Amino acid sequence: MDNRARARELAAEYIEKGDPTGWFEALYREAESGETVIPWADGAPNPLLMDFWKAHPRDGAGKSALVIGTGTGDDAEQFAAWGFKTTAFDISPTAIQACRKRFPKSSVEYVAADLLAPPAAWSRHFDFIFEANTFQALPRELRRTAIEKSAELVRPGGLLLVIARGREETDPEGGVPWPLTSGDLAALTRLGLSEESFEDFYDSEEPPVRRFRAVYRRP
Repeated sequence: MDNRARARELAAEYIEKGDPTGWFEALYREAESGETVIPWADGAPNPLLMDFWKAHPRDGAGKSALVIGTGTGDDAEQFAAWGFKTTAFDISPTAIQACRKRFPKSSVEYVAADLLAPPAAWSRHFDFIFEANTFQALPRELRRTAIEKSAELVRPGGLLLVIARGREETDPEGGVPWPLTSGDLAALTRLGLSEESFEDFYDSEEPPVRRFRAVYRRP
């Protein structure tokens, strides 16, 4: 079984059991024991984040960053390298333990937390928030909540960068990962953020995958 297939199998199993986010911890535990590997763990920062930063560099000095669904920590370490005081969280405690093990001297604060119920102290707290591929891993009813909670974490003047698979409203929704529509992300503007940019493109995977990369600001 390929790695993506195992992730989809676990997702279907846990959704059927009424625990639609429990599969993340199950997958990381299997990876920790050597039974499988994490299909999105490439050992490097997200290339679409790096491309964005090359075109739109920002000074992180004196600013805070939050990485949603940090996985194995590469994106979080990159934000710390850019000078941000970085917090990174994942719903999987095993993933967080793996980050701390990989980066024992890191300045990143790694936290086990749930995007659907984030710590109250994070409300409107962060200057820059990065979300890649977490929204698309959640069923539609939870995705709405995840988008709403993400918006709540952006401080006035702060930015939220979202990267996700994309589809048209009329396209089949498919299975995990569920591609987002532009309407899914438009909810962020109804939640008080303004859209600064929205890119709709195909990446360099083989075959190419349609992606959205969008930036939102809290006025």
